[in-house]
Formats: sequence, C-alpha cells, structure tokens
Amino acid sequence: MVETMPAKQTLCSLDQRLVGYARVSTDDQDLSLQIDALTKHGIPQPSIFMDKISGAKTERPGLTKCLEALRHGDILVVWRLDRLGRSMRHLIALVEDLRNKGIGFRSLNEGAIDTTCASGELIFNIFSALAQFERRLIQERPKAGLAAARARGRNGGRPKVTSEEARVVLAKKLHADKSLEIDDICKTLRISRSTFYRYVRL
Repeated sequence: MVETMPAKQTLCSLDQRLVGYARVSTDDQDLSLQIDALTKHGIPQPSIFMDKISGAKTERPGLTKCLEALRHGDILVVWRLDRLGRSMRHLIALVEDLRNKGIGFRSLNEGAIDTTCASGELIFNIFSALAQFERRLIQERPKAGLAAARARGRNGGRPKVTSEEARVVLAKKLHADKSLEIDDICKTLRISRSTFYRYVRL
C-alpha cells in the first residue's frame, strides 16, 4: 500500500506504509493534537493506534497492537519521542528492534529523528552510543554517583553540567557534524539556543 505524503518527506522515502502511535497519560487528556498531526502527515485514522495510559506502565495495549501490525518496510510515526518510550533506554531498544525487522521510525516534533534517512539514522546511532556510555558510567561509578547525589542534596540548587554529560557530548557532535541547523539541534535535544552555546563551550 502506498501512502501519499507531503513533498518535503519524499527525500527520505517514497513508498513505505505509515503507521502512527499516539498516547496521553490519563483518560481526561485529549489525543486530538497528536492524531491531527499524524493524519496531516499522511497516516489514515485506521492506521493510528492509541493509548490513554502513563508512559511508565509496562503494559500498553495500543502499543502492543501497533507493534504487531507493523511489517517489513513500514514506518512507525509518533508525534514526539516521549509518546513511545518509557525511558531513553526503552525507546532505543524499541527502535533498534524495529530496525532489525526492517521497520523505520520517525518522530514529527524531533524532525531530525527519522531512521529512513541517513542523517536521522546517524543521530539515533549517536543517541544509542551515548545511552550505552551513560550505562557504563553508572555501572563503573555507583559509589561516586551516590556520593555526588548526597552532595547535591546538602548543597541544594541545580547540579553543575559537565562536558562528560550525554546531552553535552551529543550537542557537540551534532554541531561538529555541520549537517543540521542549530535550531534543529535545539529542537531535537529540547534545549534553548543559549543552553546549546553553553554546552559547546564546555
């Protein structure tokens, strides 16, 4: 089945079937914003799966049905990254599993995240590498981490950002890559331009 997509999307893929997933955390929240964005992206309503459940919950019936419906060559589209994964680790695991099955992934709000494009796959690979880097730091320095947390609790205030933190490393990598505009980098990392410039100076 061939979906009709806006012209700006054809740079990455032309004929993949698009499947959408939308989620809100509680029953009284409205899914309309996400559904409207997904339908405008070219996804028919029957191909949009939904949940009204906290992202922290392990069981999400709508997501389970969505993943079961996906086939090789399809693209899973979400409105925003945090609508899909419970955490960065969970998100990366899901997307890597999709990629192993030949299924693409696209986030509308983080326009640089599109694994059907070379640049989008590069960025997600960087996310994956940084998540692994963070896991190793946690494993190697548990006592130091606990001591730092206790110190922050005593001193109060926001902890100082260091050059080793994943978001700082990613900001520098994306800046050095020169393939993305600064506004796109800020949107992807969800930081302001001033924060971005502070990160690249560290």
